[in-house]
Amino acid sequence: MRCAMGMENLPASSNLMILNSSFDGKLNIDNNPVENSIRPVAIGRRNYLFAGSHEAAQRSAMLYPLPGTCKLNGVNPFIWLRDVLQRIPIHPINKIEQLLPHNWKPLL
Repeated sequence: MRCAMGMENLPASSNLMILNSSFDGKLNIDNNPVENSIRPVAIGRRNYLFAGSHEAAQRSAMLYPLPGTCKLNGVNPFIWLRDVLQRIPIHPINKIEQLLPHNWKPLL
């Protein structure tokens, strides 16, 4: 039996998922949001190749997730970084986790 929409080479379970997504308006068959969310990771991975040294690439890889964490927690990455860089010299080392994006509170 031939399936509609050129699905004859797909397994039966794939055919069922495609048909379900075409009848249910709540199911999104577009994966652009996922691709957009992983794009910075792919770009970062490529940039690490040109960091100059292995150590520099490791440092970049450690810092790279911080702006993404800020965005996930609704924090402006630029304001967070500026504030943290100003606070680091006087902040107690045993409370350094307070400066992480998910715990950070701006000084008033």
